[in-house]
Amino acid sequence: MNSPTELHTDWSAAAITERRNTYYAASQSRFVPFQEPIIFKRGSMQYLWDVDDRKFTDLLGMNVCISVGHSHPRVVAAAVQQAQELTHCTTMFYHPAPAHLAEELAATLPNSSQWVVHFTNSGAEAIDLAMTMARGYTGNLDLLALRTAYHGPTSAAQSVTGIASWRHSGLPGNVAFVADPNQYRGIFGEGTDAYLDEIDRTIATATSGRIAGMLIESIQGYGGVVEMPEGYLAGAAERVRAAGGLYIADEVQSGFGRTGDHYWGFQAHDVVPDIIVCAKGMGNGFPIAAVISKREVAAPMAEKFMFHTYGANPTSCAAARAVLQVIEDEKLQDNSRQVGAALLERLNDLQIRYDSIGDVRGRGLMLAIELVKDRNTKEPDKAVAAAVFEKCREQGLILSKSGPSQSCLRMVPPMCLDMSDVDAVGDGLDAAFASL
Repeated sequence: MNSPTELHTDWSAAAITERRNTYYAASQSRFVPFQEPIIFKRGSMQYLWDVDDRKFTDLLGMNVCISVGHSHPRVVAAAVQQAQELTHCTTMFYHPAPAHLAEELAATLPNSSQWVVHFTNSGAEAIDLAMTMARGYTGNLDLLALRTAYHGPTSAAQSVTGIASWRHSGLPGNVAFVADPNQYRGIFGEGTDAYLDEIDRTIATATSGRIAGMLIESIQGYGGVVEMPEGYLAGAAERVRAAGGLYIADEVQSGFGRTGDHYWGFQAHDVVPDIIVCAKGMGNGFPIAAVISKREVAAPMAEKFMFHTYGANPTSCAAARAVLQVIEDEKLQDNSRQVGAALLERLNDLQIRYDSIGDVRGRGLMLAIELVKDRNTKEPDKAVAAAVFEKCREQGLILSKSGPSQSCLRMVPPMCLDMSDVDAVGDGLDAAFASL
């Protein structure tokens, strides 16, 4: 056999930029966070190196996809071994990798035998499927979502996304939005009861009175790391079920031990969903997602075909199985709790010293700083957030601008972030704020 010809790759910034500008559609070139492009060439665990071999601490986890570490050797080895044997096998045929993964996902939940799994390619596809599943099971069309929710970029997922900059025209309907129980800037202030009452009012006035379900992120991700307050998820589930609907937990960002205290974000709230959507960190960079549902909820879907070509791809499933093992073996959930608490302490210290920081919040390794022009008015400060974001790059930190006003600095690093990184991150953020 002839030796393979190595693919030519031009790593120069000018060439990459020219090719992107020439061949990328406008829809794919919009989402560029920095004023000047940054080109990453390699990664290892919580660190990244650019083409100039400058080292960065990744506080973004490549949009929360890198859960156990960049190029984690066990995950890479599992994927390579599977790819060399059989890279892809459609779900029309049987393969052990996705079957094992489904069993292992169900085992993370109470009464594991009552849960079933449908694999998809991405979180947005999984949200679409969850919506279809809820409507099919209940026979109702109307869905509820939170006003600053983000559930994905496909048309159906956009329809339950409440952030205008993520919504395009021509979205499907039958979605009503309710006020977020944001304890920092929610329209009803602190507490839970008023926000739960809003669910009842919305069902009574903006739906047919019978709903298919409500989608809730246990901790909002792109919305600015907004944690649901105590009692809200259980109260929302009760009201939704009373109106004939299902509680759909979006765990795309908050799942797999990231919150530290629990494996799934909803577990902090003494409630069990009817449908769970997971993705991102599940594959540690390999594309895979899943809808985990009660067996009876999924049953009506057997009436018609539902197919995701790469959804149960054995290579991605092998990687995901390794991710679940690494989370357990390397005690990454506990690491998220301890390191996240230490980092949150540093963020609280920054809030004391910088008036532009209106709020600091989060749980485990899902944290955020919200920037404001005035602490009394809480007016979002997008400009300062952008300036600090750029300065963080100079400090070797990669994070995210999030929130409806892009006024939040979101930190969702790989869960292998170490205690030895906390001071470097804290000092880097301090220097970024001080430079303004």
